[in-house]
Amino acid sequence: MSNTWCDALGIDVPSLDAVKDHREANTYSLLLVTLLEHGEPMTLVEVAARFAEIGLAPAERALLSLKRCKPGRAPVYREGDHYSLDPHDDDLHLWVFRLGLRPPKVSRPTPAPPKLEPLPGPEVALRFEELDEAWKDANLRSWSAQRLALAVLDAHGEPMQPQEVIDFVAARTKWFSLTADTPSFKRKSAAVTIRPDERWSMIADPGKLLLDTRRAVRDRIEGLRRNPALHRSSPEEIARARETFERKRLAHAAELAKLRRVLLYAFPAKDPRALALLDVAAHELVTFIGEGELAAARERLATFDLIGAMDVRALLRALAFDPGSRHLAELGPPQKSKRINKRGRTLKITPELLIQGSCGISRPFGDPKKLATYLREGDHEKLRRRLDANVKSLYALYEYGRLHGAVRLRWGFLDELIPAPWVHRDEPTLHHLERAARDADVPLEIVVGSAPGWTDPWSRVRLAFVEGDANGWRTWLVDERGYEIDEADVQRARLGAPLH
Repeated sequence: MSNTWCDALGIDVPSLDAVKDHREANTYSLLLVTLLEHGEPMTLVEVAARFAEIGLAPAERALLSLKRCKPGRAPVYREGDHYSLDPHDDDLHLWVFRLGLRPPKVSRPTPAPPKLEPLPGPEVALRFEELDEAWKDANLRSWSAQRLALAVLDAHGEPMQPQEVIDFVAARTKWFSLTADTPSFKRKSAAVTIRPDERWSMIADPGKLLLDTRRAVRDRIEGLRRNPALHRSSPEEIARARETFERKRLAHAAELAKLRRVLLYAFPAKDPRALALLDVAAHELVTFIGEGELAAARERLATFDLIGAMDVRALLRALAFDPGSRHLAELGPPQKSKRINKRGRTLKITPELLIQGSCGISRPFGDPKKLATYLREGDHEKLRRRLDANVKSLYALYEYGRLHGAVRLRWGFLDELIPAPWVHRDEPTLHHLERAARDADVPLEIVVGSAPGWTDPWSRVRLAFVEGDANGWRTWLVDERGYEIDEADVQRARLGAPLH
């Protein structure tokens, strides 16, 4: 039987017995592997029985551990007593990699192993070849200045000028702490002495300090030979790996951009009798009321690749629509509550709170009592207008999440971002747009403040210019007068035209 979850992830069906001793294995990760191995939804009792079968723990203890590990969090979701996987969830792909079930997206080239000639004991002086092998692109910041100087002096067998010692180390790595002015050499117990002519030399009998230095160099060589992956990649290899990773990210982002996306708002949510449908790409709204129109809505849903809504799976079950292998975007709060003080006071996080904080919409959803009245009295015109407004609020939150990769929680003194689960890591965000604008030397066109209007979302467009630090890691936006723009206030962004 085909395992659709593993097929979607592009991996072989895993064995729980083979993964149970992995360093990343814990109750939750083993739950993921069990579901992948089985290929179908399972109850926690069934998962606990599988744990007991391979000797992880007795079924009773395994079941208790499963209940405590928050088994219903993404990428796992619960339907009744059964637990399933969302194969499109980015976190599931990450777990699969962490557990060694798929290779990294960008493979690291393994250098050719050095000649495995036996290394001499600590009674033999160090050789240049040994220091070349041990120190090439190594991080030696944890090595004392005395140990570095001892190793260099031991290999040369004669006193040296301080700069000569430093240059010798610098020729092999740039990650070290050794300067010409080294106070530790001036201690009475130091193994390196400073001669009257300012040259460095070993004392007559360095003893244990010299032997330990030789052992440290050769221990590092043996470690590198046992594990070639410890070799630091060259700048060229790092650049190639970044280029490969970025190329794969852009290719996957292009695939995700082709998905036909739809957002839904139903009333009542548990037993829908009216449904507002928003086609994201077409920027089109359609409202369905009554069973006859809902049947047409189900036919319309079949034409989309991604469906987003609050409590999306429960809604689709209520609509009697099987999503199959479609992408599902959960637009409900990514987390249920937030602890706001040391006394344990918690803030309940609601969709309304996130829409208000992210999009500046003060009343994102209409009064359910009024909606029920419209539905009961058959006032379909008012019902359609209110449902359209509700799904537009969801759309504003959805687009904010796509732009930032997160939604904004603002309440009292709180102002923080929460990752948006409907955004894949490969999809472009404001961060990627800023880098693209900087590389192309063009400004960004942005909309700042509250969510833009539905009819003309770019009516409040303004120019923003990308600035960054010297190393290029951090970027920020400034307006035409040079004032910094709070990126969390940006609602829309796109590349602008060149100014010259």
